[in-house]
Amino acid sequence: MPDRYDYTAKTMDWKDKFTYGGTAAYFIRKQLIDRTFSVAVLVLLSPLILLLALLIVLDDPHAGPFYVQTRVGKSGVPFRLYKLRTMKAGAEAELDELLPHNEVHGAAFKMKNDPRVTRVGRLLRETGLDELPQFLNVLKGNMSIVGPRPPVPREAAQYSAKERRRLAVRPGITGYWQIMPHRNDLPFSEWVELDLKYIRERSTRVDLKIMAATVGAMMRRQGE
Repeated sequence: MPDRYDYTAKTMDWKDKFTYGGTAAYFIRKQLIDRTFSVAVLVLLSPLILLLALLIVLDDPHAGPFYVQTRVGKSGVPFRLYKLRTMKAGAEAELDELLPHNEVHGAAFKMKNDPRVTRVGRLLRETGLDELPQFLNVLKGNMSIVGPRPPVPREAAQYSAKERRRLAVRPGITGYWQIMPHRNDLPFSEWVELDLKYIRERSTRVDLKIMAATVGAMMRRQGE
């Protein structure tokens, strides 16, 4: 992986004009919540993760149950993100063919009926269970529980100056966009606005509110 996505030089024009929420005490509490909650999830839900891994392999035995992908994190630093695999083996090689069918306007790719998604993968995406391994990323310090979703390098390279503000904070597993009804119908511009709203307003209360709402969204299967 490259050491850093070219972030700083491209963001100097807006850096001093944008309001960032949070206090020193908030960041200490956030780190404590991140680590405590992540350990609890990984310990308590490890049997579920192993069961899901088995179902993934049984559904598509041509690849392993876990998927590792390079994402762009805080300040443009790339890292390896962990997920339960939801797509068939070799899915990345088919992306270029599917780009014309992108249903999101902007620097992101979303397709409701992506033909690369497996049967088990569709259930995992609807419930958000495919994200469970990312609590390892939280423990490693690559991510937080709440924050903007980390883009892939291809998407980050297309960001406007405003969109690059998403890279000014540690990325997260969930956020305002993830708890919105019909979130996949929202344009990428609104996704960005929700992330910037979080960056301005973030606090322990906001984080706990989003975490609680995320559980509700998972139970209602509001995922893609």
